[in-house]
Amino acid sequence: MNTSKKITLATFKSFVKKNRDQLLINVGSSFDGMTDCVQSTNDHGFSAAQNSDRPFTNNLGIAGVWLVGGSRDYFYPINENGLTGIKASNCCGSFTIAIRA
Repeated sequence: MNTSKKITLATFKSFVKKNRDQLLINVGSSFDGMTDCVQSTNDHGFSAAQNSDRPFTNNLGIAGVWLVGGSRDYFYPINENGLTGIKASNCCGSFTIAIRA
């Protein structure tokens, strides 16, 4: 993945679409309605990305993905431990989508 350019929502969607069958996900934090804030998850590793049981535009059909849109999603390239992908964070949490390099 070329990391010299800024990663945008379009870049993220393209990466997901091109690599859908080999995607791995690690959810670092998610929104918890009981505490009304983002809480760290105990997810310490990558697993195969699963289809969401409620697919819609904001999750691209992938469980653990949540995009808020309106330029409020922040994307960072990752290239470590044999994985290449994109880390995303927003007001709903953070997650990393990657493929084996």
